[in-house]
Amino acid sequence: MMKTLWAPWRMEYILSEKPKECIFCTKPLENHDRTNLILFRGSLCFVIMNKYPYNNGHLMVVPYMHTPSMTDLSKEQLHALIETTDFALDCIKEAFHPEGFNIGINIGVAAGAGIEEHLHLHIVPRWGGDSNFMAAIGEVRVIPEHIMDTYDKLYGVFNKPNEQSTVEGQQ
Repeated sequence: MMKTLWAPWRMEYILSEKPKECIFCTKPLENHDRTNLILFRGSLCFVIMNKYPYNNGHLMVVPYMHTPSMTDLSKEQLHALIETTDFALDCIKEAFHPEGFNIGINIGVAAGAGIEEHLHLHIVPRWGGDSNFMAAIGEVRVIPEHIMDTYDKLYGVFNKPNEQSTVEGQQ
């Protein structure tokens, strides 16, 4: 039997006016990492929290290169994307101890890409029972922690001294 993931809280994003510029290109240039929810900067990609999360700790790993396609990335950029994803998983595990993850890349609007012009990988931590009657009946998603509290917890884990040395091209 097919299960459906309902996310009615994302209507705020869907109905909101979208910036003309690519946020994955402009946000890293602003140097306001906490405001922009950027957790980690490598030389080829960065990690940013999803402002409209499916769950606490919903992150995106984003190559700096503006492209809608994985085929445009070099082998080095692809490697950095996966290596940074692995690092992000370790950080989320340390901070929140999830029981599982959904990891995916939506390529094209038909596949669910909200920002189709700039490739990005989603990481959604999961816990048993994290989808309950509130979402199914009340059309409300319970995110148990304020997004800035989540940011502060994750930022501390992502930026521990010597932890990042194994991740590609540390900046």
